[in-house]
Amino acid sequence: MVLKSNPFVTKMNTSKPLPLSGIRVVEFTHMVMGPTCGMVLGDMGADVVKVEPLAGDSTRKLLGVGAGFYPLFNRNKKSIALDLESATGREVVARLVARADIVSENFKPATMEKLGLDYATLSARHPRLIYVSHKGFLPGPYEHRTALDEVVQMMGGLAYMTGRPGDPLRAGSSVNDIMGGVFGAMGAMAALMQRQQTGQGQQVQAALFENNVFLVAQHMLQFAVTGQPAAPMPERISPWGIYDVFSVQGGAQIFLAVVGDTQWRVFCEAFGFADLYADARLATNNDRVRARAWLMPLLRERLARHTREELSAVFEREGLPFALITDPQHLFTDPHLMQTGGLAPMTLPDGRATSVPLLPLTLDGERLGLRLDPPRLGQHGREVLLDVGYSDDEISAMLQAGALALPQE
Repeated sequence: MVLKSNPFVTKMNTSKPLPLSGIRVVEFTHMVMGPTCGMVLGDMGADVVKVEPLAGDSTRKLLGVGAGFYPLFNRNKKSIALDLESATGREVVARLVARADIVSENFKPATMEKLGLDYATLSARHPRLIYVSHKGFLPGPYEHRTALDEVVQMMGGLAYMTGRPGDPLRAGSSVNDIMGGVFGAMGAMAALMQRQQTGQGQQVQAALFENNVFLVAQHMLQFAVTGQPAAPMPERISPWGIYDVFSVQGGAQIFLAVVGDTQWRVFCEAFGFADLYADARLATNNDRVRARAWLMPLLRERLARHTREELSAVFEREGLPFALITDPQHLFTDPHLMQTGGLAPMTLPDGRATSVPLLPLTLDGERLGLRLDPPRLGQHGREVLLDVGYSDDEISAMLQAGALALPQE
């Protein structure tokens, strides 16, 4: 969604330094996982330089569900476009790394080794460097495999849990890529803290498969506790008596939940279901779970007489959990996000204005906002090169030699 203006979106608060102000990051990343790590570090104040090939990060050109990858995960970064096959490009990177606290990458080990940008090479020169590698798998029997979010969802049980029996279905977001990048950033920050104690850097590794296993660990432990395999979510045995999507007047849908015995009393009183509250077969939550086969059809029939708005009003008034079924594009105008600073104004690389969700946290009551829009390819090349000691004449020579790309002004 493109916006002309929005009086509610968050403006960056510059009243105090951000947590990672002064930390320098050089990233060699593409797609989602690696860029997410840099986005988190950048949102927290780090100076993140994204080194791109002359043709640019391939995610700049993706269509469909990939169209949002680049602008979302590359905010709060500077872009420099270099030919890393050239001696000049590698010299620029050497200067950047020499000043960096963190290097972040998500390429194959052979690629980084060929460029002299692997951990062994860089740590030998810069022992204080923290090197974050985003991988498909942590070291072990699978590490040679090529991983994608969908691959690890299939092999790691998440697609099984999300889909219907016999119909595995990936989750509707790049959950492992995004969380893997967040864990990479967490590891980088932990390594920064440890460096204060030891004076030494270290390698941090985050991986898609292990992240996915962490996501489904609750179902693994369900089996450990109960001895029963976890059923796919559409067939699961809910721990709550009422925890479902209901169809109501006008063909609308709404999710309603009644969790616990106190909420059951509130629910029955609010809708005048005295007969259900007095039914001994429904006295406890576990009783209601066992009674779902006949209770849910009865509740669906009774609640279908109401509109979505009527049900929402009652559930909100009584403090009961509910949710309207919302598609992503309507979140741009969600009143809570708009009025609480959950969205920040952002200019897309093609110049159009929109807004973007911020990290889902506050620090001392403030959101971590947007300092830099997602950059055009090579947008900060001149600035970055001047900062590491190159002259205008040297920059011009790089351009002429084809080692550097700058955007057309």
